[in-house]
Amino acid sequence: MKYKVCGRLGKNLKAGWLALVLSVLPAFVVADEPPEDPAHAHDPANVWFIGRGGQLYDSWMATTMAEKPWGNHPAYPAIGNKRGYPTWRCKECHGWDYKGKDGAYRYGAHRTDIKGVRGVLGMEPAEIQKIIMNETHAFTEDQLPHSAVEMLSYFLSFEQIDMDKYIDRRTKKALGDFDEGAHAYQSVCALCHGYDGKKINFASQKYPSYVGSVCARNPWQALHKIRYGQPGTGMVALSNVDLGIVVDILSYCQTLPEE
Repeated sequence: MKYKVCGRLGKNLKAGWLALVLSVLPAFVVADEPPEDPAHAHDPANVWFIGRGGQLYDSWMATTMAEKPWGNHPAYPAIGNKRGYPTWRCKECHGWDYKGKDGAYRYGAHRTDIKGVRGVLGMEPAEIQKIIMNETHAFTEDQLPHSAVEMLSYFLSFEQIDMDKYIDRRTKKALGDFDEGAHAYQSVCALCHGYDGKKINFASQKYPSYVGSVCARNPWQALHKIRYGQPGTGMVALSNVDLGIVVDILSYCQTLPEE
């Protein structure tokens, strides 16, 4: 069966093509220094610069190829259920929806009662950099070099979205267009993930986890990863594609097999 690029995907092909071209570069690469043109690099529309920030928020260890820290993060609360290096990931305390205790992580296995990062949206990146490197977050320059801190701060200042506008919090259903999502997924994502989303198993064979299961159970995580890719891999990132298309893809992926 053939699928063609059409609808909103076709209208946004120019913007999407830029994202696709940039995203085929190794996703884990973080430059020692920002690009030669700082003004362009700091433009909120720059896919490479802020896109890496989105991956750092997900897992700075996988993005920078840094050594995983031993033990829990010093600010990780006793109420938390996680142990070791996962407690150092930004998303582990602040959530995939960026709302922390006021979002999807207000209960369940990832509960920490820590606030989200929505409060820094629009803040000067230089001020956010100070927060990232303060005593509470306890990062060293070996863990997060200055270039990585810059990228993360620009993501937090410019790129956060209110996921409640795109995902129904009660039902977990994405508020996108199934048909548009089907065209986009089969044109771009299926090459790696397969027609039915089962080409890659994210977990063990005993308890498999596929595109369909992740998108259905944790749509906030899925939306973030569709936009920024999987750290440490060559996954295509769609952060420069119209956000409506990304939500459409999520809607379609929620219909794919979970097992």
